[in-house]
Amino acid sequence: MQEPVVKIEALSHRYSRDWAIKDIAFEISKHGIVGLLGSNGAGKSTTMNILCGVLSPTEGKVLVDGIDIRRNPEEAKKRIGFLPQNAPLYLEQTVDEYLRFCAYLRFIPPADIKEAVDIVKEKCGVAHFSKRLIGNLSGGYRQRVGIAQALIHEPLLVVLDEPTNGLDPNQILEVRQLIREIAEDRSVIFSSHILSEVEATCQDIIMIEQGRIVFKDTMHSFNNYIAPDSLVATMENMPAASDLTDIPGVKEVQFLSGKSVRVRFEPGINIAENIVESSVLNRWRLSEITLERSSLDAIFAQLSNKQSKNSIQV
Repeated sequence: MQEPVVKIEALSHRYSRDWAIKDIAFEISKHGIVGLLGSNGAGKSTTMNILCGVLSPTEGKVLVDGIDIRRNPEEAKKRIGFLPQNAPLYLEQTVDEYLRFCAYLRFIPPADIKEAVDIVKEKCGVAHFSKRLIGNLSGGYRQRVGIAQALIHEPLLVVLDEPTNGLDPNQILEVRQLIREIAEDRSVIFSSHILSEVEATCQDIIMIEQGRIVFKDTMHSFNNYIAPDSLVATMENMPAASDLTDIPGVKEVQFLSGKSVRVRFEPGINIAENIVESSVLNRWRLSEITLERSSLDAIFAQLSNKQSKNSIQV
């Protein structure tokens, strides 16, 4: 049986008295992009730092291609490419100088360094900036150089911590596409605290909140699992707020314009049917209802109260 690319067992880490993560466990056994989603301070960076050998865990085990990263860190790290949240760039070096240095650190034989640098520059779209100082590059191209250093030794696993953080919309789209291309022939862990980033990029999702995994499954299952908690209704004759809150299941209303209102509602209530009935009865002339996705805070609250029992082989 083929070894998983990554296998994490009962991983826990404590800073002083507080547990940053507790009993984290998952496997990644195929190419593609796994999203590691969690709010700021949830434990994502601690998990990735341990996975990449930057931090030694208090408890638990990390296997990379079957190799225990604590017992044989050098061999395990040969199989990992890591881009931390703050890319480890030397701004006074040119792109070529920096990538040659990274190749040397990764034990690439001197005779193969030029080819390795050329391949990764082309893949990451920075070949035309070979002689440019990294400090003179835009944020998007600096991020590409950071990704290039994570790929230069052709790892089995690439770990990217908030890779689109601080980029403009066009740069985000470019980096997303690059990550998809990278994932065609290797496994990628993509960390973010922004749900839309994970949705746009990942096939599978692992959610961490308060140091524990609260959800592990495919992105498709996640979208089916999370119920909406609000809707936007458009009416020609907009009622008063008190009339809307009198509808069974309505918790809160927010008027968006003269003809639109956001309605937050209790779970398990057929709220759309209740609003339609009230509109017909009171002649509000309802013309449209659009369900909205839950806020990220609401999703975490749902999942923390009802942890998924499903585990995934991603």
